Amino acid sequence: MIARMAWVVAACGVVTLLMWPLRDVLDPANIAMLFLLAVAIVALRAGKYAAITAALLSTSLLDFFFIHPRLSFTVGDVQYVVTLAVMLVVALIVANLTISLQKQTAAAVERERQSQALYQLASRLAGTTSLAQVAEATRDFLQRSQACRGMLLMRHDDVLHPAEEAHTLDSELQSAAAATALSQAQTRHMREAEHHWLFLPLSGSTYVRGVLAIDLGVALPSDADVQQPLYEAIASLVAISVERLHFVEVAQRSQLQMTDERLRSTILSALSHDIRTPLTVLYGMSDALAQQALPTDVRDTVQAMREQTLRLNSMVSNLLDMAKLRAGDLRLNAEWQPLEEVVGASIKLLGVALARHPVQVALPRDLPLLKFDAILMERVLCNLLENAVKYAPSGSAIRISASTDAEQAIISVCNSGSHFPAGNLDKMFELFERGDAESNIPGIGLGLAICRSIVNAHGGTIRASSDADSACVTFTLPLGVPPVIEAENEHE
Repeated sequence: MIARMAWVVAACGVVTLLMWPLRDVLDPANIAMLFLLAVAIVALRAGKYAAITAALLSTSLLDFFFIHPRLSFTVGDVQYVVTLAVMLVVALIVANLTISLQKQTAAAVERERQSQALYQLASRLAGTTSLAQVAEATRDFLQRSQACRGMLLMRHDDVLHPAEEAHTLDSELQSAAAATALSQAQTRHMREAEHHWLFLPLSGSTYVRGVLAIDLGVALPSDADVQQPLYEAIASLVAISVERLHFVEVAQRSQLQMTDERLRSTILSALSHDIRTPLTVLYGMSDALAQQALPTDVRDTVQAMREQTLRLNSMVSNLLDMAKLRAGDLRLNAEWQPLEEVVGASIKLLGVALARHPVQVALPRDLPLLKFDAILMERVLCNLLENAVKYAPSGSAIRISASTDAEQAIISVCNSGSHFPAGNLDKMFELFERGDAESNIPGIGLGLAICRSIVNAHGGTIRASSDADSACVTFTLPLGVPPVIEAENEHE
């Protein structure tokens, strides 16, 4: 305050001292122009209130020293009253305009500085390849350019976790404010222990991906409000970078999955076609040998070879089916037909494999006709029965049951004495997934994947379940509206 008043006294005093020797040469109106210049200088250097003081002091000095009678505040000529009044008004206007121009200049410089800082932040964020780098770049930028502390909190299952483990919120109030900013997608202010906190949501194109927490230190609420647009711009840049990393990760994962699927389909197709021909020849040769009169030990060997050839043929058939399904060559020949016929055909087809397991079939009498491809549905039931035979203890029963609800038929194949491993049962239906990867039971993990593809193609769903002593695979088929079968006329 003293320094500002010193500017007022110095500027007005210098003009007075310089003009006093010229008091009889220059007209008071010309001297007033120099006082206006002094007011403008004071406004630039000392601010608004000093400029107003300078305007009042300049008017007083002009009246006292340069208007007759001099060294008196009395005005001898009325026209000088107008001169003094106009000078005072003009001085105040000049002071206000000068201060306004100064503020606009300062604001323009600040905007340029902020734009340059945001450009630097955007350039650095554009080169980040991980979330940790985004958090580090944001924290360094806030510390260097805004002299405040910032941390990145990312959303995982609707819970905020720090992107950098070394930087966490200090209190429950801070955590609650951050959670509120996340849930409401709005900026939140909080004051705690003389520190002003700002929590800005990182809003992406789909949802809020996290929160940027900024500790403004001892900043006043008014200062925080003024700087809030800048911090929101920073949060927007960070949100764009976080979302870019997310979509890059999704694209890379999708690309890897596409490459993986393409490779699998190629391998499946090559194996199924190249192995099937020699396998058919091998099966024919073993079958021909089994028809001949051979010693008992040789006959047993031939029979074992024939069974292993059949098992290998089943695996290759699964490979070929999976290759067709993956290539999109699955065409449904769906017709309205009773489920019990397909169940019976599947049991008959697996007659030898089911010799050691009694099969219990429980189908309701009023089960309506279902629309499905009989060959493909037979494949589903055969795969499920084969799985049950593989894992069920010898002599245990295998149960096939069906029921209906308002929209679908529910078919289950269950066996006793075994169960699925604990964990994600849905993973059992992926390609080459087995219940026990180290099991000695033969198989390559394609049966359930084929079943899921076929059932999904029919518009149904499939799932696995188990308890302590049994395992079940249940799939559904839509009921639809079966055609009406008219009774035959006995008189025709």
